[in-house]
Amino acid sequence: MDAVRVALLREVLAGTEWLGATRRFAGALRGSVVSHGGGLLLVGTAGHEPWHLAAHLVDEAAWSGTPELAPTLVRHDARPTDPAHLAVGLGRLAAARRGETLLVVTPDDPGAPLLERVHDARRAGATVLALGTCEGPDGRELTAMAHEALPVPEGAELDLDTVQHLVSAAAGENAVPPPRRRPRFRDRLSRLADHLTAPPPPRW
Repeated sequence: MDAVRVALLREVLAGTEWLGATRRFAGALRGSVVSHGGGLLLVGTAGHEPWHLAAHLVDEAAWSGTPELAPTLVRHDARPTDPAHLAVGLGRLAAARRGETLLVVTPDDPGAPLLERVHDARRAGATVLALGTCEGPDGRELTAMAHEALPVPEGAELDLDTVQHLVSAAAGENAVPPPRRRPRFRDRLSRLADHLTAPPPPRW
């Protein structure tokens, strides 16, 4: 989804809770990776790896000049023979430390093994964020474990894929300082008129 489509989507969502919710979550993500500086780990479930979100975050990191947003994709079935960026397995979560940020995306049940590793990462000091649709016991446990969570209930106006687009776009946008407001033409003209009609300064 490109920037134009994201902008159109935001127009459609104006007045709903989703714009505020996705921006708050994106702000928590950006704030954690930038302030802590330990790196971003991204992991999904055994049945779903968040490739799409990883690619968008890499793009946003480059466009916004915020390299901290580029994630390390942690995979359930990673093999040593995979390319380096695809060879990071779940053992990386056991090595997570204070200052690192772990983003967990769960379109389905995260399962006990993943929950255990996420718990270990949090206990070691990593910041945990959860984004997902799972509403079962494991999903609720992950939400309770996370420092920041954005549930996407089944039957919501938006699906998880769309929410991921909004989150990644907001994370990159908010990393850029807002442009300085340029005075409007009328403001500049008014100040010029005031200057020209003002009495001359007193002589020394």
